Amino acid sequence: MIEEEKTETRNTTSSSTTNRAHLQNDTINLERFKPSAIYTLVAWIALGLGITSYCIGLWNAEILLSEKGFYFTLILFGLFAVVALQKSVRDKIEGVPVTPIFYTLGWIGTLASITLLTIGLINAEMTLSEKGFYAISYLLSLFAAVSVQKNVRDLENFSK
Repeated sequence: MIEEEKTETRNTTSSSTTNRAHLQNDTINLERFKPSAIYTLVAWIALGLGITSYCIGLWNAEILLSEKGFYFTLILFGLFAVVALQKSVRDKIEGVPVTPIFYTLGWIGTLASITLLTIGLINAEMTLSEKGFYAISYLLSLFAAVSVQKNVRDLENFSK
């Protein structure tokens, strides 16, 4: 059983490496995957808008300072978790070795941050529209962070 897994891992790794080398050598194919300037700009704007609106909402909220700290820490944790997860997923696809613990922690961190936000908002004494505002701003920020990180990495590959 273990030998089968090792063989499968070797085949997957060599296949991923071959695919990556093939993509790097095929400049026409690579150019297809280059993010456009407008997409990159929109991703940065979405990230800035999501984080800014979330933080402005926190600043103006009539909640305890400890609650503000909790929600602020959640967005920092969530942003870190999704970027780490996106990086590990991308590394796996490109054949770069990723430890299972790091990959798993990326998923756990992402799910934990979203779960903690959900629990916090359910129990918060806010209007439903405020809760929705925080949830949408939070999810926009997480999605935009993944897009920005992907674009940065893609553009980094093209500048080499």
